[in-house]
Amino acid sequence: MKATISWWDLTGSGQTIDSLRVYLREEGVDPWTGIHGMRLKFWISDRETNRWGAVMLWDSDADLTAPLPPNRATELIGYPPTVRLMSDVEAIVEGVHSGRPAERGLAFEPIGESS
Repeated sequence: MKATISWWDLTGSGQTIDSLRVYLREEGVDPWTGIHGMRLKFWISDRETNRWGAVMLWDSDADLTAPLPPNRATELIGYPPTVRLMSDVEAIVEGVHSGRPAERGLAFEPIGESS
């Protein structure tokens, strides 16, 4: 299994964590649901450091050269990720949880309720 991590420092961009949440809610998530070999993608943010990014987990045999949805985040932010890493995944575990369908994240909470 492989992991890719992309982090943007938003300091030089006109985008904010809040504007990128709107992008995710309105158009950013759905194009990724049909990607073969991708196990999981989650978007991350850190208000204290003004960073925004994504983590993706890939099957070991995934074709990482296959076409992906357009990188709208790069378009919107205006420059490529500040940091982009690809690494092997050494182990993965799922903890005990509610068993309910996965929460969708802050981008899908009602406006004004996210932190």
